[in-house]
Amino acid sequence: MKDIIDLIGRIFISFIFLFEAYDSIFYFKDTLAKMEEYGLTWNPHLLLYASIFLLVIGGILVLIGYRSGLGATLLLLYWIPLTFVIHSWWNDPEDIKRIQSILFMKNLAIAGGLLVVVVNGSKRWSIKRLFATTRVR
Repeated sequence: MKDIIDLIGRIFISFIFLFEAYDSIFYFKDTLAKMEEYGLTWNPHLLLYASIFLLVIGGILVLIGYRSGLGATLLLLYWIPLTFVIHSWWNDPEDIKRIQSILFMKNLAIAGGLLVVVVNGSKRWSIKRLFATTRVR
């Protein structure tokens, strides 16, 4: 049962990032404009392409359970800076400070889930284990 819950958790957490990659690709120009609103003006195309790369590769690795620790680390390389740039509630006006602080804490919880994946790996239900235990005749 523990291994199935681990798999379900990996599926849920990877879909957050895979959906964000899809959204960034589908709304590429809008995402670039939003990045500039937040002051990310240094080579925004490169930053966005790198973000999409980290989201796709990290999300897929966590989802399939192959080198899930590496995948979660890639996602953390994206997620931690994003959290501090986008949800900097300590700099926001009073009317949006509360919601931004809640979103900041939510992102920290997701980062905690990724750290659990880094430490524990993918356990029983992974592509790596499937290939290691499959016998070819």
